[in-house]
Amino acid sequence: MYRSILVGFYHYKIRSLARKPLFMMKRLIPELSLQNVRIANPEHVTEVIQNMIRDGQNKLQVTADFDFTLTKFKANGTRCAGTHNVLEEGHVLPEFYKDEARALRDHYFPIEMNPKLTIEEKIPVMVEWWTKAHGLLSKCHITKDDVRIMVENSTARLRDGCTWFFDQLQATDIPLLIFSAGIGDVIIEVIKHQATLHDNMKVVSNYLEYDDQGKMTGFQDEMIHVYNKNEGAIHDSDYFQKLEHRNNVILMGDSLGDLHMADGAVGVQNKLKIGFLNVKVEESLELYMKKYDIVILEDETLNVVNAILRKVLQSEQ
Repeated sequence: MYRSILVGFYHYKIRSLARKPLFMMKRLIPELSLQNVRIANPEHVTEVIQNMIRDGQNKLQVTADFDFTLTKFKANGTRCAGTHNVLEEGHVLPEFYKDEARALRDHYFPIEMNPKLTIEEKIPVMVEWWTKAHGLLSKCHITKDDVRIMVENSTARLRDGCTWFFDQLQATDIPLLIFSAGIGDVIIEVIKHQATLHDNMKVVSNYLEYDDQGKMTGFQDEMIHVYNKNEGAIHDSDYFQKLEHRNNVILMGDSLGDLHMADGAVGVQNKLKIGFLNVKVEESLELYMKKYDIVILEDETLNVVNAILRKVLQSEQ
């Protein structure tokens, strides 16, 4: 009987120790206990957040995707527009563009989000999609004013709390890299229209090219698609070298390709990867939990991210 009591006590202690990191993490950031938050390794997440709080704002940099990471996938149950979708919603572009763009999305988007396909299998398909989509848009000769008008009348929406997020990063001189496979011109207009485009932001994306009359003729530089965010663009510049003293990184994305956005960061000591899982939740959750430190399911806010940022900023007060 005595031996049974000892064995029972031993197992109780093991279970208590196993729960301790989870308890500490949720006590540190109560928002991490929300029902739509999933964390595979609470001990690791707690350690990373504690290190970031200890190091403070001067050691932090943030890298984020735009479409459906900083913006909503749905608002009150209604699907919101990504940067490419913005162009389909208005009355500026001809019907042939809208019809063909929707047909491309209906064909390729399920492939992008298919958890059963490898990234290697998806890459040539994504290149094909982006090439066709960009070629289609180039036929329409839109202007900068057209882009602004389409954004103002679109269903693209920044997540609740995004303005606070932008403003706090600006106020504390924390660099924000927005790395998007969307359309840069649309991103800039969405931010200007719904928040403030601050000087601590750098937006790397697919930008339109215009002729002397201000009409679009194509796209600048190399194509950025969902799965090549570890190549070219920002990684060939000195952006990350200039931030080598900021060795803590918060990375935010909604696809597996977003995990590589900060591959060029120098001397990283702590990286917190936060993933927003918006579609195919049941099928994709296990994979996302293996790849991201924190997974947020079907959310319209930045509440979790802002709670973490608030703790880091409070450490300086």
